[in-house]
Amino acid sequence: MAMVCLTDFEEYAKEHLSKATWDYYAAGADECCTRDDNLLAYKRIRLRPRILRDVSVSDTRTTVQGTEISFPVGIAPTAFHCLAWHEGEVATARATEALNTCYITSTYSTCSVEEIAAAAPNGYRWFQLYVYRDRKLSEQIVHRVEGLGYKALVLTVDVPYTGKRRDDIRNQFKLPPHLKVKNFDGVFQQETAGAEEYGIPANTLDPSISWKDVYWLQSITRLPVIIKGILTKEDAELAVEHGVSGIIVSNHGGRQLDGGPASIDALSEIVDTVQGRIEVYLDGGIRTGSDVLKALALGAKCVFIGRPAVWGLAYKGEEGLREVLQILNDEFRLSMALSGCRNVAEINRNLIQFSKL
Repeated sequence: MAMVCLTDFEEYAKEHLSKATWDYYAAGADECCTRDDNLLAYKRIRLRPRILRDVSVSDTRTTVQGTEISFPVGIAPTAFHCLAWHEGEVATARATEALNTCYITSTYSTCSVEEIAAAAPNGYRWFQLYVYRDRKLSEQIVHRVEGLGYKALVLTVDVPYTGKRRDDIRNQFKLPPHLKVKNFDGVFQQETAGAEEYGIPANTLDPSISWKDVYWLQSITRLPVIIKGILTKEDAELAVEHGVSGIIVSNHGGRQLDGGPASIDALSEIVDTVQGRIEVYLDGGIRTGSDVLKALALGAKCVFIGRPAVWGLAYKGEEGLREVLQILNDEFRLSMALSGCRNVAEINRNLIQFSKL
């Protein structure tokens, strides 16, 4: 079967992954309103294409944090890639290196940060982290990724507690015995008797995390700190005041607070507040090249895909993820051209028709 669009990969993954694994990746919080709205929100946005603009040559390249990537789509941090494909994050690293884009490696990887770096030595990578009750845990991993050449830290700030994902509770989701959160291999051995949540002991995350922890993180690293999980202009302003290097507008794929905005709907107020002082990125709901175009037109510097990356892995590992990225790249290039844009610098808010709802 020809894989023509990202939905084809979604259908393949749903058919071939175990129910518990599919449900884990697909899950949203509570009634999944926000998860679903992440997709629907793009369909409410209309483009205003310009014509007769000589689009015989187009260029999809852009930069993130000063590094050039081949097109403005990276891989968002998602957990447990080995559930989708036996090589897991190693395959993800190779695919993103091959397409020359950014891979945000998850703390909850089923391969270690060392294995990922070794698999794709020339890949451009950021590392996503949480702040743990035991700050030493966070500190150790920061120093590990710094030494391995990861180029930025992405602090996820929307998980003081894990959202209520009904299917995971019904399925009593647990990592299979042959897989583990590789970055913490051996760290929690003494606590294995207690309750476990997504591969590590429950209550490991620190719900007391606050803005002072952003300063703490900056004090222990030379890497730029990017904050993931901002949805309001107030928090965007605070992020800038705290000296972060970027913001990822994100609702965690609709897996945390149900009833918040779709990430694309939160983007404009954040971009207007930040006013170019730092870069703004977005994840959540990207399924087509025109979705990418809409996000860039509304001010995102780059977007990141989560679930579609996992579908690509489920289809054919590294090769499957390459295909997903290539399809998005091709669709984005086509949408750009059909809108009259020859390069990403020509994409701006004049492309967006705000529909009167």
